[in-house]
Amino acid sequence: MTTLGAVFRPQLAPERLRSVARLADDSGLEELWLWEDCFREGGISTAAAALAWTERVRVGVGLLPVPLRNVAVTGMEAAGLYRMFPGRPILAVGHGVQDWMGQVGARAESPLTLLREHLAALRALLRGERVTTEGRYVRLDDVALDWPPQEPVEVLAGGTGPRTVRLTGEAADGTVLTANTSPEGVRQARRLVEEGRAAAGRTAEPHRTVVYLLAATGPGAAARLRAELVAEGVGGEPEIGVAGDAEAVAKAVQRLAEAGADSVVLQPTGDEPDPEGFVRFVAEEVRPLVPS
Repeated sequence: MTTLGAVFRPQLAPERLRSVARLADDSGLEELWLWEDCFREGGISTAAAALAWTERVRVGVGLLPVPLRNVAVTGMEAAGLYRMFPGRPILAVGHGVQDWMGQVGARAESPLTLLREHLAALRALLRGERVTTEGRYVRLDDVALDWPPQEPVEVLAGGTGPRTVRLTGEAADGTVLTANTSPEGVRQARRLVEEGRAAAGRTAEPHRTVVYLLAATGPGAAARLRAELVAEGVGGEPEIGVAGDAEAVAKAVQRLAEAGADSVVLQPTGDEPDPEGFVRFVAEEVRPLVPS
């Protein structure tokens, strides 16, 4: 089964979120994803608002950059969301953009070590465990959450490079891949994830793969898509991004699903002229064309 979602990009002002979230809920969209991008919008604050304004849509944050966050704070905020809105939040953590981390004095010498330590501590806290650890970056002394989630929850991690993607299989409950990932890139990522799962003895546990897909529709769609791909440095790579009608977008979604994506999250261009219309397009026109 392929889950379909859409992104509320933080290039939009925070006050736009309410109308987009309510439309996502009303139109039957399965997932609405948010980003904690420097220096635009906080992931937890926007997720809490979106969840409060809606009744059924799942709200993902992909992702929370761990250099910005003490793991105990992340655990408290995540647990609060999971308890207030059971079954609906989806949280992913990751390295963050290294230039941004440098701007705030939080750039780690070993991002991989930091992510590994953060994932281990965060997942333990959310399981209700009392944690003492003295890592290179993560240090906790007899810390436990007073209000851990009441049910088991997933912690996903984002990755691009092979070592990070392998780590997501080893230490996270799911993997988030960027919109610069082709179907072949998804297949390669799945192989790396399985290597990590095997190394950690976790092959029997479920592991979710979420893939963003840059998409544009309506007037000027091809030009908007091409401009963003060029800006991202992937303008000449095949099978990255899609422009066109619902049928064209659904086919691109299906290619990612066949490559191993459990969830495909349609990402509008940064200059999308109609964010509400984009969500309606995904829910009402693309969703019926994607096998579930």
